[in-house]
Amino acid sequence: IRRPWHARSRNYVSESEVCKLESVPLDFGDYHPLKPITVTESKTKKMNRKGSTSSTSSSSSSSVMDPLSSVLDGTDPLSLFAAAADPVTTTATMDSTRKKRDKDDSSAVGSDFEPWSSKRGEILSRYTTTEKLSIVSGRKATTTGSAVSEKVRTRLEELDDLEEGSQKELLNLTQQDYMNRIEELNQSLKDAWSSDQKVKALKIVIQCSKLLSDTTVIQFYPSKFVLITDILDTFGKLVYERILSMCVDSRVSLPDNFSPESVNDTAKETCLNWFFKIASIRELIPRFYVEAAILKCNKFLSKTGISECLPRLTSMIRGIGDPLVAVYARAYLCRVGMEVAPQLKESLNKNFFDFLLTFKQIHGDTVQNQLVVQCVEIPLYLTLYSPAIDWILQCIAYRAPEVLLTEMMERCRKLGNNALLLNSVMSAFRAEFIAARSMDFIGMIKECDESGFPKHLLFRSLGLNLALADPPENDRLQILNEAWKVITKLKNPQDYINCAEVWVEYTCRHFTNREINTVLADVIKHMTPDRAFEDAYPQLQSIIQKVITYIYDFSLLFSVEKFLPFLDMFQKESVRVEVCKCIMESFIKHQQESTKDPVILNALLHICKTMHDSVNALTLEDEKRMLAALINGFIKMVSFGRDFEQQLSFYVEARSMFCNLEPVLVQLIHSVNQLAMETRKVMKGNHSRKTAAFVRACVAFCFITIPSLSSIFTRLNLYLHSGQVALANQCLSQADAFFKAAVSLVPEVPKMISVDGKMRPSDAFLLEFLCNFFSTLLVVPDHPEQGVLFLVRGLLNVIQDYTWEDNSDDKVRIYTNVLHLLSAMTQEAYIYHVDKVDSNDTLYGGDSKFLTEINKLCETVIAQILDHLKTLGKEETLKRQSQLALYFFNTILAHGDLRNNKLNQLSVNLWNLAQKHGFADTKTMVKTLEYIKRRSKQPEMSHFTDLALRLPLQSRT
Repeated sequence: IRRPWHARSRNYVSESEVCKLESVPLDFGDYHPLKPITVTESKTKKMNRKGSTSSTSSSSSSSVMDPLSSVLDGTDPLSLFAAAADPVTTTATMDSTRKKRDKDDSSAVGSDFEPWSSKRGEILSRYTTTEKLSIVSGRKATTTGSAVSEKVRTRLEELDDLEEGSQKELLNLTQQDYMNRIEELNQSLKDAWSSDQKVKALKIVIQCSKLLSDTTVIQFYPSKFVLITDILDTFGKLVYERILSMCVDSRVSLPDNFSPESVNDTAKETCLNWFFKIASIRELIPRFYVEAAILKCNKFLSKTGISECLPRLTSMIRGIGDPLVAVYARAYLCRVGMEVAPQLKESLNKNFFDFLLTFKQIHGDTVQNQLVVQCVEIPLYLTLYSPAIDWILQCIAYRAPEVLLTEMMERCRKLGNNALLLNSVMSAFRAEFIAARSMDFIGMIKECDESGFPKHLLFRSLGLNLALADPPENDRLQILNEAWKVITKLKNPQDYINCAEVWVEYTCRHFTNREINTVLADVIKHMTPDRAFEDAYPQLQSIIQKVITYIYDFSLLFSVEKFLPFLDMFQKESVRVEVCKCIMESFIKHQQESTKDPVILNALLHICKTMHDSVNALTLEDEKRMLAALINGFIKMVSFGRDFEQQLSFYVEARSMFCNLEPVLVQLIHSVNQLAMETRKVMKGNHSRKTAAFVRACVAFCFITIPSLSSIFTRLNLYLHSGQVALANQCLSQADAFFKAAVSLVPEVPKMISVDGKMRPSDAFLLEFLCNFFSTLLVVPDHPEQGVLFLVRGLLNVIQDYTWEDNSDDKVRIYTNVLHLLSAMTQEAYIYHVDKVDSNDTLYGGDSKFLTEINKLCETVIAQILDHLKTLGKEETLKRQSQLALYFFNTILAHGDLRNNKLNQLSVNLWNLAQKHGFADTKTMVKTLEYIKRRSKQPEMSHFTDLALRLPLQSRT
C-alpha cells in the first residue's frame, strides 16, 4: 500500500516569533534571582518558631521571597548561627580557644616540626653494611604454665636470669637477617604482651636495649638505633595504654590533660611497679633506654615527674663511655622529651651542652684505636654522628629565639669551628636566621678543619638555607663567589653535582641569565668528562626543574646559551623524556600569549620530537595521552598572526614529526580547519584567487590526514566537520568528497567500540553522528552531474544494508529523522543556510520534479518504518512497538500535513497502535492530546480539531 507523504508548509520566521519567550522590562532596582545575595549580620530578636531569626540581605526585597531561603523558613544559616549564639558562651568559648592556642604555641609540637618518622627511612637506606652482624637472643621460657602466684614471686629472679647469661648469640648474620630478627623480636614483644606475659615482654626490651652498646660494626650503628628504638617505642606505648586503661572508671576515660589526682591507686601502683622493675636493671644502657621509653608514664604519678626525670636521665648518659653510643642516647632522650614535654627546653639544652663538653672524646685514643681495628676512616665515622646531632639540634632550635643561634655559633667557635657541629647547626635552625648570618657562616666554614668533614658539605647545607630565605642584598654576589670558588674546585663529580644542584637555585633566585649561564657551563664542564653525568641524572633533573621554575619566560630561557647543551647530557631516553615533559608542562602553564619566536619554536619542536620518538609498542595509553596533551598544548600556542601560509607550513611540519600520536593529528586537523575559517573571516566570505587556493590547501591537508586515524568515530566526525568547513569556504567539490567519504565509512562501524577502556554498543554513537550529518545535508547543494539528493540516497542505502542489532530500534529512529530532513527540504526557504552557498531551495526553486523525488523517498522510508512496526507484533516486543508508534506519530504531527486524508488516517492508526496493548504512558498521551487541542486554535490549524476527536484515550485496564 502506498503511504504518500505530504509535508506541511512552514513559516520558520513566524514560528520562531511565536515560540519566543515573552520579554518583560526589568527594573534593576528590584530583586532578581540571579543577583548575588550579600548576607549582612544584623541584630535580631528571637522568634517563637523554633528559635529562628530573620536576617537582613542587601539584595532581597520584602515583597519577593528568595526561593533558596524559603527552605530555611526565611532565614540565612550564617546569620542564624551568628544571631542564635549566646554572647556570653561565645566569649567564653573564644577565650578558652585562644588560651588553648596560646598554650599549644608554647608547649605543643606543631606541624612545622619534622617528625622522627620522616627521617627513619633515610637513615636505614643510608647507613648499611655488608659485614656480618651478631645478635643476642634469649632462650624461650619453659615454665609458661606456672601458677600466677609463682610468677609474681619469681619476676625479679627471671630478670636476673636474663642478665646472668640466659641468652644465646646468633653470629654471622647479614644485614637483612639482622633486620628480620629485630622485627621478630618486635612481634614477640607484642605477642608476649597480648598473652599477659609482661615480664617476658620486659626481658625482650632489655635484651634489645643491650644491643645498643655494641659498636662492632660501627657504620651500621645509626640503622641499628632506628630498628631497636622502634621496639622501645612499641613497649612505651603498650605500658602507657595499659595503665591508662586501668584509670577508666564507670566507662568514663581520662581526658587528655588529666591530673595525677584523677588517677586511681591501682593504676598508680602498677605504674610505680614498672619503674621499680626498670630500676632493678643493673646495666646502665638498658636501664636508661627502658626508663626513657616509659617516660610519659610519669604523668600518672605527679605533675613534676617528667621535669624531674629528664635532668636525671641526662646525667645518666654521662656514664656512657663511647661517644657515639652516648650521642644516640641523647638523641633518644630528646625524641621522647619532645613527644611528652616539648616545653622543657632547658633539659634539652643541657643535654646538648653536655655533649659539647665531651665532644673532644671523638678524637681521643680509644675511638681512634677502635676505628683502626674496624678499618673506618674518620670522615666516614663523623657522618655517623649526623642523624643524632641533627635531631638534637632540631629539637633545641624548634621555635627557639634567634639569640640561641648566636650562642651556638659562639660555642662552635670555641670548639675550633668543628665542621660536624657547624653543619648540624645550619641544618637545624630556621633558614631566615642562617641567611641573615651567611657571611659569618662562610667565615667559619673557611676556618674549619677539613680533615674530618669536607667543606663542600657545609656549603651545601648553607645553600639549602639560602634556597629558602634571602640573605642581605649587599652580600649576595660575594656569597655566590665564595661558595662557587670551593664548589668548582671539587674533583669528585658526585660531590660537585650534589653541591652545585643546591646553589643553582640560589643563582636563579637572585641573579640574571648571565650568571645562570656561567653556572650551567661549569656543570657541563665538570660532568661531561668520562660521562660522569650518567651517575647524576636526579641532580641534573633537579637543576633543570629549578631553572624553569625561576625562568618561565621561554624567550629568556632559550637565550641562555648553555641551556640546550645542558639538555644534551640526558642521554638515557627515559630520563630525557621526563625532562622534556617538565619543560613542556612549564611552557603550557606559564606561556600566556601565543608565540612565533623561531628560537622557541625550534627548541620546543626538538623537545616535542624527543617525547614523540619515545613512543613504541610497549608505551601505555595513559603515557601516550599525556605526551599528546603536552604536544597539543604547544601546537595551540603557536601563532604566526596574519601569515596564514607560514602557519599552515608549521602544521604540515608538525604532522610529519608527530605522526605516531593520534590525538596530535586530530588537533592538527582541528587547527587547520580553524585556520581556514579565520581566512574566511578575514576575507568576509569573499575569497580572492589566492585565499581560495589557500583554503583548498587546508581542506586537502585534512582530507589526506583523516584516513591515517584509527578511531572510526573520530574519522566520521572529522569528515563531517571538515566537510562543513569546506562548504563554508565555498569548496563544494571538496565538501562532497568529505561527505562521500563519511557515507562510505558508515558500513565499517563495528557493533562494539571501546569507550574509556570498556566495550560499548556503537548504535547510540552512530545515531548521534547520523542526526548531525542529516542537519548538514539539508544545506548541501546537489552536484550537477549527480542525481537528485545523491548524498541522501547513498546514505539511506548504507543505512538499509547496515546490520543492526536484533533488539535495536535505532534504524527506525534514523529513518524517522530522515523524514524530518526530507520535510525540511520541501520548504520554499530552508530554516538555515551557509553564507555564499546556494542550497537546493534556491537551485530547484520548488520545482515539482524535485518535490516528487522527495515524496518518493518519503514513501520508501515510511514503508520501512511500518514494516519494522509489524515485526514488533510479538508479545515480548509490544512495548517497543508502542514507543516507536508514538515516536512516529509525533513526527507526523510536527512535520506532516494532516489535511491529507491518508496521512491523517495513518496518524490515527499509529495513535491506536501505541495504546493497543496497554504499554502507552497515560500522562504522555493526555499531554499529547492537550497539545493537539491547543494547536487547533491557531490560524490554519482547524483540521486539528477533527483529528483530536478521532484520537481516543484508552485506560490501561
